[in-house]
Amino acid sequence: MIMEAKKEPEIITDKDQMRKWSRAMRCDGKSIALVPTMGYLHQGHSSLVKEAHKHADLTVVSINVNPGQFSPSEDLSTYPCDFNGDILKLMSVPGGVDAVFHPYNLYDYKNNSRSSKDDDDVIPMIDGSKASEGKGAVSCVEEKDLGHETWVRVERLEKGLCGNSRPLFFRGVATVVTKLFNIVEPDVAVFGKKDYQQWRIIQSMVRDLDFSIRIIASEIVRDNDGLAVSSRNVHLSVEERKKALSISRALSKAKLSAKEGQKSSKQLKELVIQSIEKAGGKVDYAEVRQQ
Repeated sequence: MIMEAKKEPEIITDKDQMRKWSRAMRCDGKSIALVPTMGYLHQGHSSLVKEAHKHADLTVVSINVNPGQFSPSEDLSTYPCDFNGDILKLMSVPGGVDAVFHPYNLYDYKNNSRSSKDDDDVIPMIDGSKASEGKGAVSCVEEKDLGHETWVRVERLEKGLCGNSRPLFFRGVATVVTKLFNIVEPDVAVFGKKDYQQWRIIQSMVRDLDFSIRIIASEIVRDNDGLAVSSRNVHLSVEERKKALSISRALSKAKLSAKEGQKSSKQLKELVIQSIEKAGGKVDYAEVRQQ
């Protein structure tokens, strides 16, 4: 039996080189799909790549941990990373990927960062964007003062749900995705439904800013025990993983209850909260929303 050779992707680290690659491919009549990731890839990411193959001639995977969506108190420094392992996983996907965009830092403008003598001329944003002022929430980008001061916000959809406890998270996501779209210039981009609010925000951003990009949503992938796959799952202890399983089980209970006629959103929320807390979990939020 003849084994098909695994495709080794072209690894691109420079923004201008990435843009030139995409434009050269498009000049050859090829369409491009982008799968944005923060690395430490798993089977959920593999499913996104497989979905991308259905919608374009070429597939680009970006691997970049985005500091713009982390506050200084969050887990940016401990976010799991295994770039060589990621490349091997991408090569193991049937059909592979054509290019991997792996920039060092999409916010580092080096000599363009403000000097101390310019500080008096800087007016802090309402949300406290100037980290040295100590007013409000700031991201890791602003804490390091790399010179970046332009942000993309989807104002209504970023509020509530995950946005309650992470007020700058979706601003950081929308901004880095905008940057990736401008650099890679894809025809299609694929996102997972696991990050549901993020997917909806990107959809609205693409519509509102007239990006000529089609957004594809891919279904949630779960491990055999039912836990949705996630790069951060590597940090879970055995006991924490058992508690995490209560989330999908609680949602399944609520779904079944709704099918059986429960129409009260308050009752459905309470069912979810009680199920998770009974299993030893701590609930950040539980909401019932119309899709």
